Amino acid sequence: MTAILENPARRLFLKTGAAAGGGLLLSFSLPGPGRAQGEAGANPFNAFVRIAPDGGVTIAAKRPEIGQGIKTSMPMLIAEELDVDWSAVRIEQAPIDAQVFGDQSAGGSTSTPDDWEPMRQVGATGRALLVQAAAQRWDVPAASLATEPGFVVDKAGQRRLSYGELAQAAAGLAAPDPKTLVLKDSKTYRIIGKPQPQSDTAAIVVGKPLYGIDVRVPGMLYATFMKAPVFAAKVAKVDLAPAKAVKGVRHAFVVDGGTELEGLLGGVVVVADSWWAARKGRNALEVAWADHPTSAQSSAGFIAKAAELHGQPPHRTLKTVGDVDAALKGAAKVVRADYSYPFNAHATLEPQNCTASFKDGKVEIWAPAQNPEDGRELVAKTLGIKPEDITIHFTRSGGGFGRRLMNDFMVEAAWISKTVGAPVKLLWTREDDIQHDFYRPAGFHRLTAGLDAQGGLTAWRNHFVTFGEGERFVRAANIGGTQFPYGAVENYAQDVSVMPLGVPTGWLRAPGNNAYGFVFQGFIDEVAHAAGADPVEFRRKLLGAPRLIGEPGKGDSFHTGRMRAVLDRAAAASGWGRETPKGVGLGVACHYSHRGYVAVVVEAAATDGGLTVRKAWAAVDVGRQIVNPNGAEQQVQGSVLDGIGSALGQAITIENGAVVQSNFGDFPMLRLADAPDVEVRFVTSDNPPTGLGEPALPPAPGALVNAIFAATGKRIRTLPIGDQLA
Repeated sequence: MTAILENPARRLFLKTGAAAGGGLLLSFSLPGPGRAQGEAGANPFNAFVRIAPDGGVTIAAKRPEIGQGIKTSMPMLIAEELDVDWSAVRIEQAPIDAQVFGDQSAGGSTSTPDDWEPMRQVGATGRALLVQAAAQRWDVPAASLATEPGFVVDKAGQRRLSYGELAQAAAGLAAPDPKTLVLKDSKTYRIIGKPQPQSDTAAIVVGKPLYGIDVRVPGMLYATFMKAPVFAAKVAKVDLAPAKAVKGVRHAFVVDGGTELEGLLGGVVVVADSWWAARKGRNALEVAWADHPTSAQSSAGFIAKAAELHGQPPHRTLKTVGDVDAALKGAAKVVRADYSYPFNAHATLEPQNCTASFKDGKVEIWAPAQNPEDGRELVAKTLGIKPEDITIHFTRSGGGFGRRLMNDFMVEAAWISKTVGAPVKLLWTREDDIQHDFYRPAGFHRLTAGLDAQGGLTAWRNHFVTFGEGERFVRAANIGGTQFPYGAVENYAQDVSVMPLGVPTGWLRAPGNNAYGFVFQGFIDEVAHAAGADPVEFRRKLLGAPRLIGEPGKGDSFHTGRMRAVLDRAAAASGWGRETPKGVGLGVACHYSHRGYVAVVVEAAATDGGLTVRKAWAAVDVGRQIVNPNGAEQQVQGSVLDGIGSALGQAITIENGAVVQSNFGDFPMLRLADAPDVEVRFVTSDNPPTGLGEPALPPAPGALVNAIFAATGKRIRTLPIGDQLA
C-alpha cells in the first residue's frame, strides 16, 4: 500500500546540487508567509539535507526548539523516508528565512500537522535520487531497486552501494516532482514511531551553550531595561548620575517609547561591561513614573465589574440554538454556578533575552524566538530599516509556552544596540519577566444548565465576561461560540460581555482552552452529580453516537467518537469506579483543543486541610501516528503537570494598574516533590497526525478540581486552589 498525499496544495519546490567537498545537497523552497519570492539577489532555496561521501547525513530543523522536541521529530520524518540509519544523522538548526522554509514559528501545536507531509517528501526525494543514480550506474530500471538504511540494493544482482558512494552522482540529477513520490507504508517504518532521545540532551546535560542566554559575540556589552510598573507609563523624572557612577557602566539613558504594548515602551536603559554591573547601575536609580490612564485598574475591580455585568443582559450572543429560556423554565432541575480564573504568567525558566548588533544600517539578532518573522517586521518598523537588512539567528529557548510569540525583547535589544553603537546582550531579570509578561486573560463565567426528569441535559447557557471593547476582544480573550456541549444539547447559548483592560495579554499554552477545560469540565461534573449520574457515564451519554460536530478542522468542531475513546481509555487505566479510602477521590475531565482529544483522570487526597495529588492518567488521540513516542510522552506529562501546577497556586494579581507578584516566591511553580506520576496512553485513530504541545493541558485542572470534590465534597470554582481547602 502506498501513501496518498493528504494535502497536495502544500507543494515543495526541490532542487539538487553538489555539497562542498562532494556529496549530495538537497534543497527546497516552501510557500509561506515570509518575504516575497523572487527578491533581487535572493536565493529561493536553501540546504536542507546533505549526504557526505562517507555516508554521513545532516538534516536541518526549520522550526525553533522550545522544549517541545520538534528539532528531533521533524528530522525523523525526513530520515525515515530517506531510509538512513538514524545513528548516522546529524541535526542542525536551519537559518531563519521564511522565503525558503515557509512558516518557521512554533506555537499552536502546528508543527506536526503542517510538516508531516512536506518533510517526508523531502526525504523521499533524496531516496528517489539515490535510487536513480544507482540505476544509471548499474544500467537497470530504478523500479527494480530497493533501499536499506544507507544503501541502495539490487537484490537480483546481489549488489549494493552506499549512499555516500552515490551522493555525488545523485547531485547531478534533477529533483522529481513531489507529486510522483511514493511514501512509505507505516508498517515499514524504522524511525518514525520508535522512541528517540532529544537531539540536544547530551549538550544540555554538560552545559554547552545552546540558549539565548548563552550567546557571546565580540565586543558585546550587557544591558538592562527598567520599565514602569504600570504598563506603557513613561518616565517623568530620573537622575542618571547614580547609575553612571557604578564601575563598569558605560551608558544610562531614558527611552521615551511608544504606546503599543508589544513594541518599544518607555523606560530607562543601563549598559555596562557586565550584566551584574548593569543591574547594580539600574538598582541605583530612583525613577518617578508619569501618571497613566490604567493606573486605577485592579483585579478586585475586574471581579466587581464582572459581577455587575453578570447581573445585566449580555453585550452580545455568539451562538444560540433552540430556546434556552423556555427549556430552563420547563426543566426538572436547574443547575447554576459561577466559575472564574485569574491572569496567569508564562514564567519561562529562561528569562527573556536577546543579543543584537546594529552596524551600518543593518542588524544581526540572536534570539530565543517562537515567531521570528513577526519580530523581523517589528524591529524593521521600530528602527526604520528594511526587513531584509535584519538577520535573525535561532537559539534554543528555555521554555516558550507562547511568551516568545511576542518580540518586545527583540525590539528592545536592537534599539539599544543602535543607540550605543555596539553589540548588546539584553537580559531581563526574573522580576521583569513576571511583571512585564503578556498574560493569560482572567475570565468570569456564569453557567446555567437544565436537566429533564431522566437526568438528561436539555439546556446550557454560558455568560462569559472577559476583556475588550465593543465586538473586539483583547488578545487571547476570545471564545468560540461552539464550545462543547454545543451540538450535544438541543438548547444552547454562548453569551459574552466585555470590559476595558490596560494589561498586556497573550497566548499561554493551549490559549483559552487552558481555562475553559477547567470551567466546562468542572461544571459538567456538577451537572452530572445533580443528575445523580456517574461523571464518566454522564459524559458518555452526553457525547452520544460517534459523529462529527461542526465543520471538519474548523473552530471547536470535534468527533464525539474520538472523545469517547480517550474517555474510556483513561477511565479504564485509572480503574474508575473502584472504591477509594476516605478523603481520596478520582476526578475526570476530557477536552478537545489544537486538534487533539485528551481525557485525564486525577487521584487526589485531602490531608489535614491540605492536598496531595497522587497520580494522573492521560489518554490522548492525536491521529494515526506518534512520531517520537519518547518526546510525545514527555509532552503529555509536562502538559498535565503544567495544568495541575497552575491550578494549585498560580495567579497574577493587578493592583493600581501593576502586577503584584514578582518572582517564584509569590508565583509558585510546581515542585518535583509535589508532582504526581502521570501515566500516558495513546489512542490511535485513522486521522492525520497532529501536535502535542498543548492539548493535554486543558483537561488537567478540571480533573483535579473534580477529584477534590470526590475526596472532600467541596467544589472549587475559582482558581488558583490555594488555601481554599484549609
